[in-house]
Amino acid sequence: MPQSDNARPVALITGTAKRVGAVIARRLHAAGYDLVLHHRRSQAEAAALASDLESLRPGSVLVVQTDLAEFDRLPELVAKTIGRFGRLDALVNNASAFYPTPIGSVLPSQWDELFASNARAPFFLAQAATPHLRNSQGAIVNLLDIYAERPLKNHTLYCMAKAALAMMTLSLARELAPEIRVNGVAPGAVLWPEGKPAVDQQALIAATPLQRAGTPEDVADAVRWLLQDAHFTTGQIIRVDGGRALTWA
Repeated sequence: MPQSDNARPVALITGTAKRVGAVIARRLHAAGYDLVLHHRRSQAEAAALASDLESLRPGSVLVVQTDLAEFDRLPELVAKTIGRFGRLDALVNNASAFYPTPIGSVLPSQWDELFASNARAPFFLAQAATPHLRNSQGAIVNLLDIYAERPLKNHTLYCMAKAALAMMTLSLARELAPEIRVNGVAPGAVLWPEGKPAVDQQALIAATPLQRAGTPEDVADAVRWLLQDAHFTTGQIIRVDGGRALTWA
């Protein structure tokens, strides 16, 4: 049954089963949000996360499995959120596909997959969420990447998709104001892709002014701040990169 009298804010977060998404979920839950946790394939991890959070505050979590590439499932995510909690205060577009696409071997299916999770789904989720976020004077946070501004070799499609998400962040901030704030968080070196050589990791840290890798908690803190405390902030992309963008020529 919808909890239309729910006094707690509600956040819909995509890609929450593992890694940064799971940490964002824990941080927002600790900050008082009820959560809709989206995952695609990681059912066991999503269930374990939900169980942990439910043990802290019963009735505060809904788990939803959805392939974000399936267009019809996107408004359903928002509808299920409203059906369970009766409100929506925050949308966090965290889910992302990431892999190399060297020029000369790129397939249309790779284009579709990378743009679906990194650009198309965030837009249509935002569109579906807009009426409810207007009602709550809510906010959207998009998880971006420093490579939306500076290309990563052999990852052209990923960089293009994240650049589209960056422009979407700025454009929606203007279009949805004053009722809805829209911002982004662009992490630097936080969690390493599997198989990335240690020497590459060391080189990235050496090029970072703060001389360390970031943590998922650093990213989650920025997301929470933008949602809860940044009342006069919209159309901004916060770099959580230890200053690494300063070192690029």
